[in-house]
Amino acid sequence: MSMNTDERLDQILGVVRCARCGHRLEGEIECPFCSPFQEPRGSGALPKWVYLTACFFTSPFSIYFVIRNNRLSIVEKVGAVSGCCLWLVVYVSQLYRR
Repeated sequence: MSMNTDERLDQILGVVRCARCGHRLEGEIECPFCSPFQEPRGSGALPKWVYLTACFFTSPFSIYFVIRNNRLSIVEKVGAVSGCCLWLVVYVSQLYRR
């Protein structure tokens, strides 16, 4: 049987197959083999708020990466850099406190 004949036969019999792997689905909404594996997303996979929060709570070493990033706006970059500098101020104040 050719592929075209298989598809026609499936249509006639009312067989539903997974679009990704071709597994025969019998009453299931999702394929049990493909559903654990999510489809790869594009370059915007990480939500912006997660990226901004991570940059805000990291050390001053990430300032370069915040500035060179094209995903954040100027206001968001200022917020992230201020968070990085906050850690630097905390560190320096601890040095002078001793």
